[in-house]
Amino acid sequence: MEKLKEILKRDFTGWKPWQVAWMILANAVILWVSLDQGDSLLGILASITGVICVILCGMGKVSNYFFGTINVVLYAIMACKAKYYGDVMLNLLYYFPTNILGWILWKKNIDKETNAVYKRRMTRKQDVLLLMISVVGVFGYGFVLRLLGGNLPFVDSMSTVLSVIAQILMIKRFTEQWVIWIVVDVVSVIMWVAALFTEGGSIAVLLMWTVFLGNAVIMFVKWLKETKQQEATSVTGEGA
Repeated sequence: MEKLKEILKRDFTGWKPWQVAWMILANAVILWVSLDQGDSLLGILASITGVICVILCGMGKVSNYFFGTINVVLYAIMACKAKYYGDVMLNLLYYFPTNILGWILWKKNIDKETNAVYKRRMTRKQDVLLLMISVVGVFGYGFVLRLLGGNLPFVDSMSTVLSVIAQILMIKRFTEQWVIWIVVDVVSVIMWVAALFTEGGSIAVLLMWTVFLGNAVIMFVKWLKETKQQEATSVTGEGA
């Protein structure tokens, strides 16, 4: 079995200049603002591991799941303090085990030449089904969270339900995951802006979600371009 050290070494080499710059800039901004605002060490660590995770995911690197596992535990603690119980359950009961599953499945679908995962796109029928499931799930879980007395139950529900769906698409390597992540990130930014005015707010976590949003947009364009290239290559190969 390939050791974690070897995977990390492989995944952090051969980067393009813009990828290095984006990783450094994203983490530097969070660290600088968080220290300036006197944020907690927990919030800073949760934010930095989260940023590393989503950038590695966008690059198709399997090690994103290692940093993601650390992030979900730390983030669950932060969400609990802010009374976002949907996020707490999402991270501990869902993200934690699916990070392990994602690690296993992505390792089986790595392009040996690029050291990145092979990417896919959904059909239109799958898109319609996905939309229906998302709407039903958001409203259904929203009522549950309202009964629990959570803050912004339907906003919290949207973040939670869509995150569950996006994680499934991520594990299955679908490009459409980034569209859903964009929605999740926008909702989460709103949630943590609201949390800043109540006990449990964290500027580092807010910045983390803001970076997530920017990263999702960048990576959607990247994955869309790469899947189109894969499809073109496949068609050319079949024609030959």
